[in-house]
Amino acid sequence: MKLTGLGIWTAQFDFYPAGTVRDTVQELESMGYSSLWVGENVGREAVSHSAILLSATERMVVATAVANLWARDPLSMAAAHHTLAEAFPHRFVLGIGVSHPKLVNDLRGLRYERPVAAVRNYLLAMDELAERYRAVPAGDRFRMLAALGPRMLRLAAELTDGAHTYLVPPEHTAAARQILGPGKALVVEQAVILETDRVRAREIGRRHLRRYLTLPNYVNNFRRLGFADADFEHHGSDRLLDALIVWGDENAVAERLHRHRQAGADLVCVQVLDPDFRGLPLPQWRRLAWCAGSG
Repeated sequence: MKLTGLGIWTAQFDFYPAGTVRDTVQELESMGYSSLWVGENVGREAVSHSAILLSATERMVVATAVANLWARDPLSMAAAHHTLAEAFPHRFVLGIGVSHPKLVNDLRGLRYERPVAAVRNYLLAMDELAERYRAVPAGDRFRMLAALGPRMLRLAAELTDGAHTYLVPPEHTAAARQILGPGKALVVEQAVILETDRVRAREIGRRHLRRYLTLPNYVNNFRRLGFADADFEHHGSDRLLDALIVWGDENAVAERLHRHRQAGADLVCVQVLDPDFRGLPLPQWRRLAWCAGSG
């Protein structure tokens, strides 16, 4: 599977009925966006959500970004992968992630531990159990791993088709590409605010960033990138925010996308941050559609 062009990463569909979602993704496909990446937290279940999106479109690649491995046993995940990959050839990407302790322990009542080992064991179990799958198998399957740190990136290179990174600057993209090597896919999420007023843009950005500053996986990655305690205070310093979130006009966004691609990203997915937390950023997606032809 070739992952190119410009993708969209969004969690906003959770706030809208399925009919609205179908109409929206059809328009996004007509605009030229190549792929759609949807997460999993406490909203729609990622795999069934992907089925809705795939059924509503004809060419667009749909990816789970990412399906929480603690939510399904390895056989269930492998069966889901076969099911959608067979029904929609070359259009479904199974993105898998280890999530975060507070979302696993507190929300699901499970036990989050040894994340790298847990992912390795899970992926190996998926491969072994997939051989017992007795429905019509998929001809080709594409699997990616959510990865930030070096150990998880190396695991992505070893056992999957590539890595999906989130909330990272182009400097991280360059390091990730070096670890993955040239033969693996690298898909990068890039948060975007189409707002030229500095104060307003950073207000929207901090509303987004503050939730990630409570999650050790992200904070540890920021530290590896050279940020310190002072950058994590007051919902993020200007330096941290500007490194992770691009704000301004379409040209500012295009420049950041170009930097990720130059650093080694195969595909960049824009996550538009709307002033309304539950807003559907269709006007912004329309404004950015021209970037889909520049990738």
